[in-house]
Amino acid sequence: MNTQEYHLLLVTNGFEGTRPALDYGLWLASKMKAAVTLLGVAEPADAYHPVRPLVEETAKRLDSARLPYQVEIRVGHTEEAVSEFVKQGDYLLVISPLGRPPLRRWLMGRSFRHIMAEIASPILYVPVARIPVKNILICIGGLGYGVTAENLGFRLAEVTEAGVTLLNVVPPIDLDYPTARAVKENWEHLIDTDTPPGRALRQGLKSAEAARLLASVKVRHGNVVHEILDEIKRGDYDMVCMGSAYSAHSLRHLYMPNVTAEVAEAANCPILTVRYAGEPQGV
Repeated sequence: MNTQEYHLLLVTNGFEGTRPALDYGLWLASKMKAAVTLLGVAEPADAYHPVRPLVEETAKRLDSARLPYQVEIRVGHTEEAVSEFVKQGDYLLVISPLGRPPLRRWLMGRSFRHIMAEIASPILYVPVARIPVKNILICIGGLGYGVTAENLGFRLAEVTEAGVTLLNVVPPIDLDYPTARAVKENWEHLIDTDTPPGRALRQGLKSAEAARLLASVKVRHGNVVHEILDEIKRGDYDMVCMGSAYSAHSLRHLYMPNVTAEVAEAANCPILTVRYAGEPQGV
């Protein structure tokens, strides 16, 4: 997948906490040589965060960077405006926390979860803009759900000249069938096994090497969310890539939507999530 196919969509509702997405999106667009749409959403009930000053400031920066861009202003709730807007093109959405008050989060859930459920386009969630990107963590499962995120992660590693670490987390397994036993008993050298996760790691490493990326493999065992967050903390990664299995049909797969969301909400770095669009592989 060529990163130049993507048109970056940078979003702000005027909340100062959306600035990381604007900073990061502008930097990434310059690396990708991608066109940008700057979407400002004026929320009727929010008089404290007028959107136009932040939009105008960012437009001036895009001018200075000589990046092709257009500005769009919408009125309404940001989540709904973004969901409608992305249907118009092939976007890579770059977005930060939208400053929702605790009561609204409690009643309606976090904005990121709503956006992730409604939007099929790749989402780069930026709570903190870590620039430059030197080290990317790519989470790889064994059923194919992370393949799309893996491919885009490799492309971003190429344009940012970052190293990549391929991570597989083996969760506690209570199923008793040959593949499950093989994964559970051999997780410390999973890459050498003839299992879906083992094959996925080998293929991921092969793809990274073909792209001339500096790549390594790590395997962990335990609670998936806890292990990914601990690896992010210990590895000091600048970006994390994860798949999302929305629209896929399976009761047993590694990266359920809530896992990706929980990691994104707790991690202190940008999270790239890409929805899986095909049929699951393996068992």
